[in-house]
Amino acid sequence: MNDSTAVLEARKLGKTYADAGGALTVLKGVDLRVAAGESVAIMGASGAGKSTLLHLLGGLDAASEGEVWIDGRSLTNLGERERSRLRNRSLGFVYQFHHLLDEFTARENIAMPLLIGGLAPAAAGAAADAMLARLGLAARGHHKPGQLSGGERQRVAIGRALVTQPRCILADEPTGNLDPHTAEHVFGQLVEVCRERAGGLVVVTHNPELARRLDRRLLLADGRLTALA
Repeated sequence: MNDSTAVLEARKLGKTYADAGGALTVLKGVDLRVAAGESVAIMGASGAGKSTLLHLLGGLDAASEGEVWIDGRSLTNLGERERSRLRNRSLGFVYQFHHLLDEFTARENIAMPLLIGGLAPAAAGAAADAMLARLGLAARGHHKPGQLSGGERQRVAIGRALVTQPRCILADEPTGNLDPHTAEHVFGQLVEVCRERAGGLVVVTHNPELARRLDRRLLLADGRLTALA
């Protein structure tokens, strides 16, 4: 990668699936560069391949062609163990559904990635407490997901994604399961914390109002990514 300020970059990214009718090409030569502190919205019709693109950017699926770079390192040239380590250290993921572990408290859910990464429990807990406070959830840390509202659960999921201080957050319809008022509040917190930490943010969303709050809007159609005004 030529520019060290790029936290995420895709070059000529393509994805083709084999099916009964032959081959289905979902992505065609997609280029994307996300700078440190930049937020990008990816929009498009249902089935356009937005989630597929996000999975390729996050190293959760392999591209048929092209390369993905994370923080200056190519995912393509890494083995599975190294790719997983880079993904866990440099990326955070937020989905439409929170995917919290029901048997653990909000504090424990947020601390989990740090514990998996080998951080001492006391330090992981302190980082989780700081994140809970930052997201307005200091009083909810010892509640389990079933005791939290939908918006609170999604904020815990955001805290879990951010607690490792990743270089880039990938969010797939992060507020799609929330009512409009709660969605706006949760989305605002996601954008604000990412900007504070100068991390990149890539959001797949169908909501044009939320998309306009980001630095750039891109449209995925016919397998290609183009800029929106």
